[in-house]
Amino acid sequence: MYVALLILLLSAFAGMLFGHFRRKKIICKIRCMDKCRKCSLLEELADPFGYVYHCCCGFFSSTVDAWQKAAGYTWFYDYMAPRFQMVFDALPVYFNYRGRTWLIEFWKGQYGINTGAEIGIYHADRLLSETEYRAAHFEAAKEEEMLSCSMQLCTEKGACVKISERHWWLTAFLPGVFSQPSELCLKAAVGFPNREMLEAFYRGLCREGYSGERIAMQNLSLSFTFHQPRPQRYGLLTRFHRRLSQCLNRMYCRIFLWVTRPFECVEDRILFLYYYLPFCFRKLMRLRRFHRRCHRKRGCRRPKCCRRCRPCPREKA
Repeated sequence: MYVALLILLLSAFAGMLFGHFRRKKIICKIRCMDKCRKCSLLEELADPFGYVYHCCCGFFSSTVDAWQKAAGYTWFYDYMAPRFQMVFDALPVYFNYRGRTWLIEFWKGQYGINTGAEIGIYHADRLLSETEYRAAHFEAAKEEEMLSCSMQLCTEKGACVKISERHWWLTAFLPGVFSQPSELCLKAAVGFPNREMLEAFYRGLCREGYSGERIAMQNLSLSFTFHQPRPQRYGLLTRFHRRLSQCLNRMYCRIFLWVTRPFECVEDRILFLYYYLPFCFRKLMRLRRFHRRCHRKRGCRRPKCCRRCRPCPREKA
């Protein structure tokens, strides 16, 4: 018995020693990388998940050809989100335009250990009645239907991110930042191809409780601030999942910052997580993981250093 206990203690000591030297080796490896190589590697790692990392800004965003596009959107996704550690405020804007019901939805909140925001552009294949909105499946906007979107997400702690791009699903996720959805302020702007679509969206936004004084229009662009959403009546089970998920998200954020404490830079922290705890890295990247059944494995693209070092797609002043 004593021999078995001694062997167990020696094995534990050897494991701790191995882990210590492995950790030191990984830290040294990351510190020896230049910034361009780090950005190249991160973008290569994020691509199969449907995201790109903006090294100069320290956040992830979705790619135009992300695999999530095939899943489209249904209200059920938002309903299930708190069960997967995604707690957010949502602002769906429905409107009819040229024989189809369109949906442009805005989200802001906590996605696991990431604070983030989204703008999604979808449409049904026909006109829908209001009673059909929650049951209908919406397809993502095609390439020729994508709109010019921009957003600025600010937290109470001072973190702020800007992004502007022609997209069907514009996103921004800040790793290692914890926020309550009510603490976030999303300034969004959407550009439309013609006045007809702009006015249809404007009427839909007004139906969601936004008065004309809170909406700004310039040419074919409409902008507004999404801060305090319309009061939502969540069921008991949903309220439980939201609170539980936020408790877990806060804990995971603290663990992420503690485990990666040798580094201050976001890309260094994420790469350390990838080398040291790869299963945690995969969990970090599954920002919309209830779409996973639609995911088809794709080959990684070869890194192109010059492309990874492109400027951040910030909103033009």
